[in-house]
Amino acid sequence: MTRRLIATAAGAAVIALSLSACVGGSNGSGDSATANADAFKGDVKGTITVLTNRTDLVDTTLKDYSAAFAKKYPGTTVKWEAITNYEDDVTIRLNSKDYGDVLLIPNKVAKDQLGQFFEPLGTVDDLGKTYRFVNEQAYGGNVYGLATFGTAQGYVVNKKVWAKAGITTPPKTTEEFLQDLQAIKDQEPGVTPYYTNYADGWPLTQWQSNQGEIAGPDTVQQRDADDAPWAAGKEQSTMDGLLFDVVHQKLSEADPTTTNWEESKNLLGTGKVATMVLGSWAVPQMQDAAVKAGGSKDDITFWPMPWQKDGAFQSTVGGDYKIGISKTSKNLPTAKAFLDWFEDESGFSAAQGGLSPRIDGATPDVLADFTKYGVKTLELQPAPAGKESLDSDIYNAAEIDLTGPNYKKKLVDIARGAAKGDKDSYFADLNKKWAEARTQVAK
Repeated sequence: MTRRLIATAAGAAVIALSLSACVGGSNGSGDSATANADAFKGDVKGTITVLTNRTDLVDTTLKDYSAAFAKKYPGTTVKWEAITNYEDDVTIRLNSKDYGDVLLIPNKVAKDQLGQFFEPLGTVDDLGKTYRFVNEQAYGGNVYGLATFGTAQGYVVNKKVWAKAGITTPPKTTEEFLQDLQAIKDQEPGVTPYYTNYADGWPLTQWQSNQGEIAGPDTVQQRDADDAPWAAGKEQSTMDGLLFDVVHQKLSEADPTTTNWEESKNLLGTGKVATMVLGSWAVPQMQDAAVKAGGSKDDITFWPMPWQKDGAFQSTVGGDYKIGISKTSKNLPTAKAFLDWFEDESGFSAAQGGLSPRIDGATPDVLADFTKYGVKTLELQPAPAGKESLDSDIYNAAEIDLTGPNYKKKLVDIARGAAKGDKDSYFADLNKKWAEARTQVAK
């Protein structure tokens, strides 16, 4: 399941091209959301195409969803188009009118460009009464996408492997985390303490999703006002520094260029890998792998990252991919009916072990250990009006794909000795680029 972002430079180029070639329509004003309510009126019938990244579900669960929707709305057909390299391919397809009726909004679409490609679903105030995470794909007070499900941040562990090394509770500091991985390596030859999933790239982006757990809900605003977010002691430095140290201390796979996402599920599920930083969405997939290998789903659990605030673990929660409606759809009533059905009736979030996108939804079983260890959850503070795209403007100008894999890959390469430099020199370079970009964009 390919999940995250393409390289910043390429993504920025694609979006820039799209702005000059895109279809006309909403610019994200309040009036557009009000007017668009009428566009969704009409008979729910005919065929729609839904783009998805879930290549693993398209012939099973998603096929069942098509049947269930058609049962509720006779005369409708939902066709699924599963795309392996979702971010890359769909971002490019936004240059055309060929990107389906309903789709997951690529994360590289800047906030101020949402209205160029997607229909507004309603206002933040109105939809926020029913759904969580509505600010995450919103602009100008309008919501362009609703979360497929919510996810907590932390790391997936094979607790059977950790227990063999004498560790039964999550480490509270980065030092303890590294010591525990070393204990696994020392006491269990043949087990890889940490798996980067470097080759697929997008799993490395999961580290960034933990932002806020150290600095607080306004971490993005803090970073955007800072010329040196990779300075020692700051959140960005702590997160990236831990990944660097894991690799530098040879606690990860021997050759990261040979990793494979699908195989990593089996490796963790069977205890050949102990740990991966991912969202809570990954737990059911690892549990399935454990069961198929003859093990138990109870071998797999989810722990918070190894830092605490005021004596408590923190976990950032947020929406996974947001589902939106294409600006080019010729069947808006059916597209909207399907989006509403998917959010409210499909049961997708529960099946994925995710937080319900609905405010009244239940907490998934995969977060049982969060309750056990008193983990506090937080949601990131939305950007102030008029600054929704400031963060992406800065990191695009800096050519640092902050939410993508490339700068993390370079970090791993330096840490394992495959590229020149060290942690200090790399962080100094990132700070330099960031400060220069802020001069262009933010000051």
